[in-house]
Amino acid sequence: MQPQTAVVIGGTGFIGELLLNELLCDQQFGSVRALVRRHTGAPHPKLEAQMVDFNNPDDFRKKLGRADCLFCCVGTTQKKVKGNKAAYRKVDFDIPLHAAQFAKEAGFKSFLMVSSVGANAKSGNFYLKLKGEAENAVEAAGICSLHIFQPSMLMGDRNEFRLGEKIGKLLMKIVSFLLTGSRRKYRGINGRIVAKAMVEAAKLDGEGKHVYLYDDMIRLAK
Repeated sequence: MQPQTAVVIGGTGFIGELLLNELLCDQQFGSVRALVRRHTGAPHPKLEAQMVDFNNPDDFRKKLGRADCLFCCVGTTQKKVKGNKAAYRKVDFDIPLHAAQFAKEAGFKSFLMVSSVGANAKSGNFYLKLKGEAENAVEAAGICSLHIFQPSMLMGDRNEFRLGEKIGKLLMKIVSFLLTGSRRKYRGINGRIVAKAMVEAAKLDGEGKHVYLYDDMIRLAK
């Protein structure tokens, strides 16, 4: 199998950084292009970092270029956007949508995105509704192979300190064993497992839409 060229959006975030590391260490990927708004870490012979203005469609389309697969790991928080729902939507909806549309135009074979367990465009919860809308919009773009990852709470160490999340992780460790059967999808999952699962999914043949929950990501990562 020929080495693939991958593009990563959101490579400076928690999942994105882990994903980049996985891709750069995987021989199945010959080159990796990261579209970022700020500089990444140490250079790597396989990595091409492109500074991009996601609010500029022409710049976004040009920097996206052509490749085999596109990984979308973008996401913000209420704190970062200071409660501005329109700003939240620009990141969690507009960027994935435009990325999918441009990738379709450029002939990308697959689109892999991080969403959330419970994502539903009809949800009364703003976050889950937004994630569901983003999933639907990306699917409508018509890329040949769509892979959607729906983790619950992401476990592992971030570069930034989030008190609420840290407390939540501790609680998740305590109650995780109670989440059995159909509730297993709500178990916390290590970010590295999500990243590994995304990389493995990109190697799979098969058209259509594929959704991965907790157990699916565990199996893929192995």
